[in-house]
Amino acid sequence: MRSDNVTKGVERAPNRSLFYALGYTKEELERPLIGVVCSYNEIVPGHMNLDKIAEAVKAGVRAAGGTPVEFPAIAVCDGIAMGHIGMKYSLVTRDLIADSTEAMALAHQFDGLVMIPNCDKNVPGLLMAAARVNIPTIFCSGGPMLAGRLNDGRRSCLSHMFEAVGAYKAGKLDEAGVEDYENNACPTCGSCSGMYTANSMNCLTEAIGMGLRGNGTIPAVWSARLRLAKHAGMQIMELVRQGIKPRDIMTEAAFHNAETVDMALGCSTNTMLHLPAIAHECGIELDLDMSNEISSKTPNLCHLAPAGDTYMEDLEGAGGVYAVMKELTKKGLLDTSVLTCTGKTLEENLEGVVNRNPELIRPIENPYSADGGIAVLKGNLAPEGCVVKRSAVAPEMMRHTGPARVFNSEEEAISAIYEGKIVSGDVVVIRYEGPKGGPGMREMLNPTSAICGMGLGESVALITDGRFSGATRGASIGHVCPEAAQGGPIAFVEEGDIISIDIPSCSITLNVDEATLAARRAKWVCPEPKVKTGYLARYAKLVTSAARGAVLE
Repeated sequence: MRSDNVTKGVERAPNRSLFYALGYTKEELERPLIGVVCSYNEIVPGHMNLDKIAEAVKAGVRAAGGTPVEFPAIAVCDGIAMGHIGMKYSLVTRDLIADSTEAMALAHQFDGLVMIPNCDKNVPGLLMAAARVNIPTIFCSGGPMLAGRLNDGRRSCLSHMFEAVGAYKAGKLDEAGVEDYENNACPTCGSCSGMYTANSMNCLTEAIGMGLRGNGTIPAVWSARLRLAKHAGMQIMELVRQGIKPRDIMTEAAFHNAETVDMALGCSTNTMLHLPAIAHECGIELDLDMSNEISSKTPNLCHLAPAGDTYMEDLEGAGGVYAVMKELTKKGLLDTSVLTCTGKTLEENLEGVVNRNPELIRPIENPYSADGGIAVLKGNLAPEGCVVKRSAVAPEMMRHTGPARVFNSEEEAISAIYEGKIVSGDVVVIRYEGPKGGPGMREMLNPTSAICGMGLGESVALITDGRFSGATRGASIGHVCPEAAQGGPIAFVEEGDIISIDIPSCSITLNVDEATLAARRAKWVCPEPKVKTGYLARYAKLVTSAARGAVLE
């Protein structure tokens, strides 16, 4: 066992003495040591229950003959961090999580790992660590929040809460209405209840083979989540015995499966950052063009919030991610020969799975659309591509042409929106918010929610080199590459320039001739960095393009 390096032989007597100082017994040190990476904290609603999940995981490890050893990982609540400098610290934690978990796992020579994440950057950060460390690993997330219920009985969620602020600013909702959302939109612990980034990534742990069935969809407050955690603790022992490692599971075919399920579910656009970053740690390069190729042949089968009015608990009731995958196999869209954390192939895992609610998970013969939930657009405004959650765009905004309203920060844009300066037909452009320019590539849920809340969701587009929350809906196009801080064309857009968006054709065009753009480029001077010290300054120097997953080099 790997742990022999810290537990066996006279030479390791000093190491053992420190284990004894922790209260471990000789008998416990003779068993496989399983690192339990728990992201519990008291600031993220999706993580406040993870101490209970960790105890259940540890019970499962002990039941199967292992010795669990818990250590922490950090996590940021994107909702609390939204709309201020805190959001610069969201995406960047993905690498802190991966780096610190690598350090803990290798420094202490664990034989296996159980990852207990839940929210947005925590899940991909731990998947990156799993790939990098490459010892037997399984994921057991904290589970989604239940949907809220307003005083009039309507169901609700976090994205509605943000849009309520926009409605208030537009005079369409009073303070009592805002308070109704505030008190009822987020009723339990868990990752926020729509198909936002956290739930997207937790669902994709099942699709890529690193989580047991239900990992992405069993609600946080259900006892079934504790049973799942115990089974995960038991299963890591089987993975250790069989020597099955993350890179045995997360193969190129598995990543293509995950992208296919992503398109069918209508996941967050942030998956287009995270899947390439995780693949990069596996020595696999995913490009955005491949995403469009997969999307072109993958029907969109689900419209969970914010694209529709159903929630994660409903998806679980319909059969969960496995039921979606079962639909996709009917047209041979998944490679079912891949190995998973069950020790079985995907084909074996899907035996007997049924779609229990064909209205929520559309049969593959009757999809919401013939192509996937995410589209990558390219054109002279985004030569390396940009990303939109197509399944959450109103039909009338699938094609849109309008004048650019240009802002060099999120704060400038949100002020203009709230002041009523954005009107029907406009294309809001927010730049210098990319991985380097932000730095940190902030989410733009506040401006997108303001646009929708003020009744402009079907008439105004938003384009940015930043990114979006999974809770964003509408013609919100992010990840514009190259970003403005790298001298990408988005840096040269001027107020009133006409921009054309054609989502079905996957194109985005700045209607300015090349000679004019060249003249603007020649005069352009990159602004001074917004942050010059600390972790963000170091991150800005190392981070790559969003088109590559914003990995560090």
